Amino acid sequence: MTRKQRRLILIGASVGVLAIAVGLVLSAMRDSIVFFHSPTEVAEQKLGVGKRIRIGGLVEPGSLQRGKALNISFKVTDGKNAVPVHYKGIVPDLFREGQGVVAEGKLEPGGTFVADTVLAKHDERYMPREVVDALKKSGHWQEGATEDPKGTALR
Repeated sequence: MTRKQRRLILIGASVGVLAIAVGLVLSAMRDSIVFFHSPTEVAEQKLGVGKRIRIGGLVEPGSLQRGKALNISFKVTDGKNAVPVHYKGIVPDLFREGQGVVAEGKLEPGGTFVADTVLAKHDERYMPREVVDALKKSGHWQEGATEDPKGTALR
């Protein structure tokens, strides 16, 4: 075997190993990426049961129920549709009815969302951009709200 042939074989093998490594990394990332969905998207798209997703919107007024052993039930709404959410744990201090929320977890067969993480806005000026976009799209966004140059909603 000539020196040129050995070099070509080495380069080909290196490219093959690199391609396999990139494929494995992309496969692992695809499983760990969690996409945001509004309640309307959840209702219209019939998202896969058991698939890990994030939903966001406003905590529907009158829907918050606190149970025993840190069990909390509430509905997340975007003005058009609402998704019932069950969560067991301590919610952020700023979590309350009528405020922005993002919940991460899995959808059950009956349409109930079981959250393992609940995030509330961290101050009076912040709401996730995806939540703002979903509320604007549904026509439920409060007039008088503005956005800063970074696209973060200001109230």
